[in-house]
Amino acid sequence: SFYEELVSHGILKPLTAPVEGLVVREGSHNYVAPQGISSVVKYYLEQSGAEVCYEQHVTHISLRDGRWEVSRKAGPPEQFDVVILTMPVPQILQLQGDIRNLINASQKQQLESVSYSSRYALGLFYEAGAGIAVPWAARYIADNPCVRFISIDNQKRNIDSPEVGPSVVVHTTVAFGSEHLDSDPAQVQQIILSHLQRIVPSLPQPSSIKCQRWRYSQVTRAVPNCPGQMILHTQPLLICGGDGFTRSNFDGCIESAMSLAEAVKPHL
Repeated sequence: SFYEELVSHGILKPLTAPVEGLVVREGSHNYVAPQGISSVVKYYLEQSGAEVCYEQHVTHISLRDGRWEVSRKAGPPEQFDVVILTMPVPQILQLQGDIRNLINASQKQQLESVSYSSRYALGLFYEAGAGIAVPWAARYIADNPCVRFISIDNQKRNIDSPEVGPSVVVHTTVAFGSEHLDSDPAQVQQIILSHLQRIVPSLPQPSSIKCQRWRYSQVTRAVPNCPGQMILHTQPLLICGGDGFTRSNFDGCIESAMSLAEAVKPHL
């Protein structure tokens, strides 16, 4: 039903562009988000009617008079009746305040067992009219120590516009990501570009480049035997969820969200 709704609103479309090296699992379906994956999140936020505050870096969570006091890097602390945490699990464990004492030993052990792969993503952006002459929209690379995936993003999303230039997205291998996790991003960018040049020598010069370190890319080991969420404190409710409690795909995120919603309902 989630897929049907998103497809009916044009948020998702079935993947029709050619993807070289894609492993097709029986019974599975592949989709693209023409306006980017953030459009899925924006759609649900709009449906919820929630007031969203961005760029809030939470640092402390503490109990104050039967409510949660949440502190952030900038600005005064705020109080809430319910707190739901969906950031990567290692960042939950880094939070300061009473939360450190409220996570019991068994939960702490479970949370510490979660692991993520790390990688770099490189974006190459071109002027309108630039031509990228390759026979695929995206390609998985099996034999390169640095590059794992290349996408001509506008072609993969099936949106060709004469006003907007094409863009290329490159994801590194997990091994390369972990090896260079704390390297200088400028040096990493040059290494990725040199490998990319050898794989696709016909690529024109981009007008701009962005290199993104992705410390928590995909969950490699989720919280074991978990129903998609974990209650850290009941009254007031402090609960955590996300792909770290299921798996790193859209189905996993939906599964955790449904589980979180059921757990939160009695507290509203």
